Amino acid sequence: MATFDDGKDEGALRTIGEVAKATGIKAHVLRYWEQQFPMLKPLTRSGGRRYYRPDDIELVERIDALVNKQGYTLKGARAALRGTPDPQAMAQKAPTPASAQGTTVEKLKSIRDELKGALAI
Repeated sequence: MATFDDGKDEGALRTIGEVAKATGIKAHVLRYWEQQFPMLKPLTRSGGRRYYRPDDIELVERIDALVNKQGYTLKGARAALRGTPDPQAMAQKAPTPASAQGTTVEKLKSIRDELKGALAI
């Protein structure tokens, strides 16, 4: 849970700047997530000033964990928060095995040698 050291009550409303500072998530990212995650709806007061409730802050932290720590796409994170995870929506980057890297290097060296031989003629 985010730690606030502003002297406010634990259940107090927080501005977007306070939430950004406590969670380490920039304010523009929080505003973007409000567009992408319909369930994230902080209170808005006059002038459009946002006030995050404790539940909103908890949701921000869950979104952050899904997207930035577990590798979900925004679509996948939305599905996971709804309780219907989409396995295809999780960002997957398959690591290249060391053996495949070695094979590629050997192929490139072979091509280089062939080109050297062709140019020497």
